[in-house]
This record gives sequence, structure tokens and C-alpha cells, in this order.
Amino acid sequence: MASKLPTVAIIGQANVGKSSLFNRLVRSQQAIVAREAGTTRDNVIGRVEYNQHNFWLVDTAGLKDPNDEFEAQIQEQITEAADTADVILVVVDSSQYISDLDRLVAKKALRSKKPVLLLVNKTDLKESLPNDEFKRLGIQQIIRTSAEHNQGIIEVLDSITDLIPAESEYISDDVIRVSLIGRPNVGKSYLFNTLAGKQQAIVANIAGTTRDVNRIRIRYGGRDIELLDTAGMRKPGKQEIGIEKFSVLRTLQAIEQSDICFLLMDANELNTQLDQRIAGIIDEAGKGMVIVVSKWDSVEGKDAYTRDEIAPKIARTFDFTPWAPLIFTSSVTGQNVTKLFDLAIDIDDRRKQPTKTRVLNDMLQDAIHGHPPAGLKNTHPKLRYIVQTDTTPPWFVIFGSNLKYLHWSYKRYLDRQLRETYNYTGTPIKFSFRDEKQIKANRLKAEQEQQDQSNTHYSDDI
Repeated sequence: MASKLPTVAIIGQANVGKSSLFNRLVRSQQAIVAREAGTTRDNVIGRVEYNQHNFWLVDTAGLKDPNDEFEAQIQEQITEAADTADVILVVVDSSQYISDLDRLVAKKALRSKKPVLLLVNKTDLKESLPNDEFKRLGIQQIIRTSAEHNQGIIEVLDSITDLIPAESEYISDDVIRVSLIGRPNVGKSYLFNTLAGKQQAIVANIAGTTRDVNRIRIRYGGRDIELLDTAGMRKPGKQEIGIEKFSVLRTLQAIEQSDICFLLMDANELNTQLDQRIAGIIDEAGKGMVIVVSKWDSVEGKDAYTRDEIAPKIARTFDFTPWAPLIFTSSVTGQNVTKLFDLAIDIDDRRKQPTKTRVLNDMLQDAIHGHPPAGLKNTHPKLRYIVQTDTTPPWFVIFGSNLKYLHWSYKRYLDRQLRETYNYTGTPIKFSFRDEKQIKANRLKAEQEQQDQSNTHYSDDI
């Protein structure tokens, strides 16, 4: 079963440097997963990898002076952060004396009973106050940081990873997890309920918390399928302050925990930029995907001609995921609803299908002979052999030389050739390229370092 990654929330009032700290923590590993624009800035959700730990980092909107109608939203945002997060980072400005709003943030964070770290930021400023000024907030662990000068960042990461579990190995439990993903009001919950009513037997009803992902486990075609109904992802400019950021986070977490995602689009509002963005996230995560046109019953004058006219337009919009099947559904009439179960099982089987190394290498050589890779700087890449190293998603490693000159279009060409050899409809496939010269150089370097270390120990003994 895929485990849910821990979540770390950054909270504090505006202009204390939360965004700068967020960027330092995330970009230290170049691991931004999504760019969901807020009302004041981008990059509010990122995935951080550090010392065999992985966690989601959430940058909440800046908390402003609560002397207007925003006070309730501010309080709700802090509460939501505390409820959702496994670790809370409270950020204050080291050059400013603590305010009532700082006290409110700290009080809410501590009341959550979650681990809380106090980051005293902007410590590079001359006006920076000592830690004693901030001890009154009641948070025991205080870390002095300067996002601008990258000070204290490692200490923050070390402190976070001391509080969360290390990355656990994925253990398959033979349950197909399917998430319903899409914008609000595209029919996710309606389809969720319709699918739940079409199954052969309900195995378990797993209730989610408020605003959380709703789940139900069912039995179909001899397989256990767990459906996840997620909150809708709005257009960036239409996300409400704070709360919907966590709905987006939960959607990303649902994608991460899933094997297959049904990307729903309203038949009356197709091919939006946000739909493309979501499809890109699913593709990057290596999950199976079906593009589901919902509410087909609401389209006036619909017929086979209309569907045949719309399908190519959708295909052009999602030309970066040509492997994703397209299906038209109606939860009202039940059209094609049961077929979604069959699609999920078929895609899961394709993701796990066995391959033969000999067949893969025959495919590779045929591809090279049919279309040799072009090079740069008069240096041509040489592709020698291919092996499969993983499933879910199917992952292939190609060994050769001068592979850094391999153009991205050739990688897409190899993708097409592989799909003609094995049926991978419904799932992305991933490639890695290993340069044999670089591998050999790294091995020789490691051997030399080991030899030098042995010589040093020998000299010390003498």
C-alpha cells in the first residue's frame, strides 16, 4: 500500500519571509511538484527529499492584520494547517517584536499537539533581536534562519526529518487505487456515488475527515478497487485563501497514492488549461490515466457524430499524453460507467505486464536502424542495450555512450516504438539513460578514493 507522505506547513503573518524559506527548503533538492498560484505568490506546494525522507511542504498565505472581515478566514487557515500538518513551522521576523498575531499563530499551533518549530527569520539584519524575545511564544525549539543567505536551512531540514518517519518501501497489497480528479462541479462525487452503486460488493467504507479525500473499497471482476473522491482543483486565481490550498494538497496526495487517475471534464466545458495542468501532474507522477468526459447526457443534440467531432479536439489538447484513453460517461443515465472498472483493471494489468529483455533489445536495435539518433557537437549518442527495472509505472533503463546529446524528441520516438511492441495504453512509461563511460569513470574514482583511504590508514599504522 502506498503510504501518505508527511506534511509540513509554514504559517505566520505576512512579510516574515515564509515564501523565501519555502523556496530554500524546496529548491535545495529541486523538487517542486506543482505550481499552484495563490492570491499573492506562486509555489505554495512542493515536495522535499532530504536524507531518505520525503514530505510535502505547504506555504500558507500571509496572515494579515485581522481587523477586518478576513479574521475568520485567518483563524480557519491556521486551524486547517494545524489539522492537516504533521509538523508546523511558525515563522516570525527577527527584527520585529512579537505581536498579538504572532501569539495567535503560536497558540493555535501549540494547541494542535503537533510538533512545532519556531523559525526566527531574517537574522542577517542588524535589527535582529535575541532568542529571549521570542521564547515568550512558548515554542521550545527555536531555529535562527536567513532565507536570503541560506542560513539555518540544514538545521531546519534536520529537525523536520527527526520528527517524521523515513521513506518506507512500497508494499503492494493487490488493491487498485483509483482517484477521481478534476475541477469543481465536473461530476466527481456524482460519479463516485454511481460507481459505488454499480459494484458487485462493497468491501469497506473508509470515511475521510472534513475536506479530506472520501474513499470506498469495492469488489469488481475478482479485484479489489479503492475509489478516492477528491476536492476540486480550481483555477489558480479563483482559489480561496488558505483553505483550498489544502484541498489542492490532498488532491496531489491522492494522485500520489493512486495507481490510476480518472481525469474528469465537464462535457460543456472541455479542454481547459487547468485540465492540461492536472494531466501533466498525473503523467509526471507516473500514474495511469483515463480522460473521462462527464455529464454527456446534458449535451444537446449529442450523437455519434458529435462524439467523433469532439474526440479529435480533446486528443489535440492532450497530445502530450496520447496514451490516455478517452471515454464519454453519464452518471445520470449510467452510460459507460461500468466500463470504467474494466478500464482500471486493464490498465493495472498493462502496467504490471512482464517483458522479455531479448524482445526489448530487438526493438531498440530496430528503432536505431530505422532512425539513428542525431548528435550534437559532432558527437553521436550510441544506444547499446535496454532493460526494464520497475513497474507501476513501467521503467526502462538504456545504457550507451554520449547519451547527454540525445534529443528529447528521440526519447519520444523510443516511447512510441516501445508502445508498438507492448501495449501500454493508459499508462506513462519512464526512461533513464546511463552513460557507460560515466559509470566507468565514477567506479574508477570510487576505487581510487578507497585506495587513497587505505593508504592513509596504512601510513597512520606505520
